[in-house]
Amino acid sequence: MHKFILWGIVGMSLLGLISCGGKQVSRVGTETVTDLSGRWNDTDSRLVAEEMVNDALNRPWVDNFEKKKGKEPTVIVGQVVNRSHEHINVQTFIKDLERGLTNSGRVSFVAGKDEREDIRTERLDQAKNSSEDTAKGPGKEAGADYMVIGTINTILDEAEGIKAIFYQVDLEMVDMANNKKVWLGQKKIKKIISKGRVKF
Repeated sequence: MHKFILWGIVGMSLLGLISCGGKQVSRVGTETVTDLSGRWNDTDSRLVAEEMVNDALNRPWVDNFEKKKGKEPTVIVGQVVNRSHEHINVQTFIKDLERGLTNSGRVSFVAGKDEREDIRTERLDQAKNSSEDTAKGPGKEAGADYMVIGTINTILDEAEGIKAIFYQVDLEMVDMANNKKVWLGQKKIKKIISKGRVKF
C-alpha cells in the first residue's frame, strides 16, 4: 500500500515537471520591459533612440540653422556601426532614430541609400510608363544638410557566475557641407546578470 502511495507521489511530481516544461506564450504591450537575457533588446533600442533624439533636437545647431537658412534642417541617418561583442540588429535602432527625428517636426528627413535606389527605379519606370503630367523626373531630390553617424560598443566583465555588460552608444551630427560635427551624443547602459541556481 505504501509503495502505491509512493509511486503515485512520484508520478504526480513527474507530471508536474513535464507540464511546467511546456511552452507558454503571453502577449504583452510593446512598451513592456522584457530583459530576459541581459543582451541588447528592443527596450534598449527605443529608450536610447528617444534620449538621443531629445538631446540632439535641444542643442543649438537646430536653431542656428533655422536662423541662417530660414527653414528646418534636412537630416539623413548614415552608418551606425556595431562594434559590440553581440549581434545587434542596428536597423531597428536606426529606424527608431529616424522616427523620432521625423515625428518631432523640427527637422526634415530624406530617404536612406537603399530606399533611394528603390525610388529611383520607380522614377525610371514612371518615365517609361506614366503620363507626362504625373511622372516624377530625376534631378529634383532634396539633399541632406546633416548626417547622423555612430557606433555601439560594449565592455564585458564576468566572474563567478556574475556578468556585467557595459554598452556605450555614440552618435554624431555632421554638417554635409564642411564635415563639421555640430552635435555629439552619448548614452551608457550597464547591466548585471546573475545566474540563479536551479532548485528542485
